[in-house]
Amino acid sequence: MSTQQREKLEAETMAFQKLQKEYTTLVESRQKLESQLHENELVDKEFKILKDDSRVYKMIGPVLVLQDKTEATANVEKRIEFIRDEMGRVEKRIEQLGKEQESKSVEIFRLQMDMQGISKA
Repeated sequence: MSTQQREKLEAETMAFQKLQKEYTTLVESRQKLESQLHENELVDKEFKILKDDSRVYKMIGPVLVLQDKTEATANVEKRIEFIRDEMGRVEKRIEQLGKEQESKSVEIFRLQMDMQGISKA
């Protein structure tokens, strides 16, 4: 087994591990976004039930501050839109990383097979 092949295999393995780490981070991020989306959708649903003259409060630090219902509803809708956009971006990156991982995995397997073929000879 040549040193050059071993170094190439180590480099590919490290790159694969880096991809796995980023993939895990993105999956965790997606889960957080899903949770935030669900929470904001529940708030939006509650806002739709409220009467127009209902009081809505927003927590700023330890203080509840009166907020206009229309403004609060608009903020929640913008937040939902932002979360959905972010989820789409994360989903695309997860898909891309999945393909990259598959490609790296095949490359690592090929290198391992080449090294075994050389060491048998």
